[in-house]
Order: sequence, then structure tokens, then C-alpha cells
Amino acid sequence: MKPVVQPYSNLIFKAGFGLMTLLAAVLGYSLYDAKTVNENQQAVINAKVEELASARVRLDSIGLQIDSKIAEIKQLGGKIEELEATKAQLEQDKDGLKQVNSFSARKYETKISNYIALLTIKDEEIVELKKQNGILVAENKNLSTENLTLNSENSTLKVIKKTLSDSVSQYSVKNKELSAKVNMAASLKAQDVQVFAISAKGKQRETGSYRTYQVDKIRVNFSLATNPITKLGEKVIFARILDPEGAILSDNAMGSGTFNLFGKDAIYSAKQQIQYSNTNQFVDILYVRGGVEYKKGRYAVELYSEGYKIGEGSFEVK
Repeated sequence: MKPVVQPYSNLIFKAGFGLMTLLAAVLGYSLYDAKTVNENQQAVINAKVEELASARVRLDSIGLQIDSKIAEIKQLGGKIEELEATKAQLEQDKDGLKQVNSFSARKYETKISNYIALLTIKDEEIVELKKQNGILVAENKNLSTENLTLNSENSTLKVIKKTLSDSVSQYSVKNKELSAKVNMAASLKAQDVQVFAISAKGKQRETGSYRTYQVDKIRVNFSLATNPITKLGEKVIFARILDPEGAILSDNAMGSGTFNLFGKDAIYSAKQQIQYSNTNQFVDILYVRGGVEYKKGRYAVELYSEGYKIGEGSFEVK
């Protein structure tokens, strides 16, 4: 039998059909690949937009916290220059978020971590400033105790069950309060506090207002009021001199140091050890700053002994 020979036109048709099928396959793959690339690009864009938005929200929150810290530290007499500089830098970082192409999430994460670390340091500084200003933070505890007492009084059964325990607690509190009052009543009392300036040439001025060239040393003079319940004997009196910005003047090389105040170490400018005799005796405390010029403004002087503030005074540098 002779093989069947297909017409030439039929071969052309099959060849053309195969070529069209191949082109369709190539075109389909190209479209699929382009779609995949677009989806990946959109995912990257969405992720970057989310990172930008998150960074902006966190920087805004930190900015509000910095404003709050500036206001509180300023009210307490502390220094705010570092926070103000940080706030300016933060505003620059927020402006930098507009440069989308150069945005780096890792870079901004480092910046935010540094801002948070600074806020933590400033929280500790605020606590210290409050202690230095003699602010006690026991009010919340007292209110809490009062609320517990009121609640217990509303329930007869609770009052009966807790009568003995409450009585013991009340006696303990009263004993502590009485002990504190006795100690305070027995503390020294500085009266007629005067602050004199001594120049580098040794000339003393007693006006209470001095020019910078007149002040090389500060002499604090006062008398101790008689008090029959104050224990006689050795006493140490600490003087803290605060400059117009609230900073405590100190120079360890010239005799400054720290003492216990409200259970914490506090800086003092100078101290004087005396033998208390209950005779209305006079006391002098000399502070030497070592040739450093005094800023202009009003200075405060605080006197402490045995954990209590016993007097205060002031002077001005013009």
C-alpha cells in the first residue's frame, strides 16, 4: 500500500496553528510574570507606607512626652536645654519622613530607642528634683489608707473582724507620727540667717546684694534658737546654696559633698560641725567656690541638720 501524502496546504495550516499556540503560551507567561512583579512591588510599597506611618505616630507621641517633661522640669527649676535640643532634632526627623525613597526603618528605630532612653533619664531627674525641693509623695498612700478605713466602716462584719488589726495599725501609725513630731520639735532652729559676700581681697560686705567681682566666698551667719528638748552635744549643719536656675553649688575639692536627706544622698555646698550648748549660740558657715564667677540673679540658701530643714536665707548677685 502506498503512504498517504497530505496536501501541502494542510501542512501549512498545522505549522501555523503550532506557532500560534507557542506564541499564546509565551504571552500568557509574560503576563503572569508581570502581574507577579506588580504584586510584589505593591507589597513592598504597602510595607514601607506602614513603617512610615508607625514611625510618624511614635515620633508624635515622643514629642508630646518631651513637651510635658520640659514643662515639669522648668517648673521644678531644672535645666531644659538638652530636652529643647532633642525636641528640635525630633522635628527634623519628622520632616525626614517626607523623603520616602531615603527612609530607613532601622535608622528610625535607633533614633526612637535613643529618645525613649532620654525620657527615662529625665523621669529619674524629675524624681530627684522633687526630692531636692522637699516635695513629699506620701499623699496617695494616705488617701489609700483613708479609703480602706471608710470602706471597712460601711460593713459591720468587716469592722468587727478587723477591729484588733486596725487598732494595732492605728497605734503604730500614731506612734510613728508622735515620734516624728518629737524629733521635729527637738531639731535645731536657725534664726536671723544672713548671707555675706567676701571678696578675693578678704573684704566682707553685708548688704545682701552684691556685684560679681565682690563675691569670692560666701559666709552664712545665723544663731541657733534655744530649745530645752534638743539634745546637747555634737551637731553637723549642712548648707545648700542654689543658683538662680536651681542648681546646687558644690566643689568637692573645697569641702562640698553629700548627706542623708529624706533617706537619699543629697548634695551640700558646705558644712559646719558644732557643739550645741542651747545658749543661742552663733554659727558661721563658709563656702569657697575656688575662683569660679557667680551668675547674676537671686540665690537661695538652705540649712539642714539631722535630716530636717532648720532655716533658709537668700542673696543676690548683680
